[in-house]
Amino acid sequence: MDVLSEALASMRTGAPNSVRTEGRAPWALRLPRTAGAGFHVVLHGTCWIYPSAQTADPIALGPGDVVFVRDGSGHILADHPDTPPAVPRPDQYIQRPPVGAVQLGGDGPVTSLLCGNYHLDGQRPHPLLRQLPEVIYLPARHGRHPELAAAIALLGAELDNPRMGSHGIVPALIDSLLLYILRAWVEEQPQSADAGWAAALRDPAVAPALAAMHEDPSAAWTVQSLADRVGLSRAAFARKFNAMVGEPPLAYLTRWRLTTAARLLREDDLSMDTVAARAGYSSEFAFGKAFKREYGLAPGQYRRQARTAA
Repeated sequence: MDVLSEALASMRTGAPNSVRTEGRAPWALRLPRTAGAGFHVVLHGTCWIYPSAQTADPIALGPGDVVFVRDGSGHILADHPDTPPAVPRPDQYIQRPPVGAVQLGGDGPVTSLLCGNYHLDGQRPHPLLRQLPEVIYLPARHGRHPELAAAIALLGAELDNPRMGSHGIVPALIDSLLLYILRAWVEEQPQSADAGWAAALRDPAVAPALAAMHEDPSAAWTVQSLADRVGLSRAAFARKFNAMVGEPPLAYLTRWRLTTAARLLREDDLSMDTVAARAGYSSEFAFGKAFKREYGLAPGQYRRQARTAA
């Protein structure tokens, strides 16, 4: 079971939005806060990004660089630190399939970026997302994260020269980019780290325990059965899991069961007792009580609201 993919899939609430931003110096763009997580990929040229935090230093970006903004917080993109930012006007948007474009600035050197937003459930984020830094900066360097670099190169080629199939290829690449970004971040964390999700996903005991809970949330897992599965004593396993994940094993299991149920309610037309059983609850009543305690709504109400919002 791929825990990273499952954790992200559980939070996704829609397809990503994206636009190609093309700025001719001088240009600067003020981007407001958005729901979900934002990203920027520099396809050509150079620019600067100013994170939302007042104390955060601006970051110089070049071709192939990637920036991921965890909470979609407002920030600024600019060709130069001295260029005053502005919000783009409606007439600066251009319909240019497979993604739209924003053109702004003067008559100087051109910078081209792919900017977008992933719709994630920010009210109940997975612990993995909460532990990410506000801004992830992944500079392009030779031999570093080759899969991410390849995806960026493919995106650039499809956007520069749209051809037959581009309307299907580009959204799929943008969708995959989120996993490439987060995998790259996990792989960049120190191997010596003994806490946090990056360490948990690599740990020979915690990682398979997480995978087991993700693969079969309906199983009657106990701390002892999980410890036996990974070859540790009950106390040693519980201590290690809590230190790395940030909560005890059964607390995480309950969270994952209800997250799984919420996803089933949003995406499938299963009966309520089937959803309850797949989420590890012996009765629809017990499931409904636990779900309402976590989400503030009965499962049926949650399903109706989710379908209406979609």
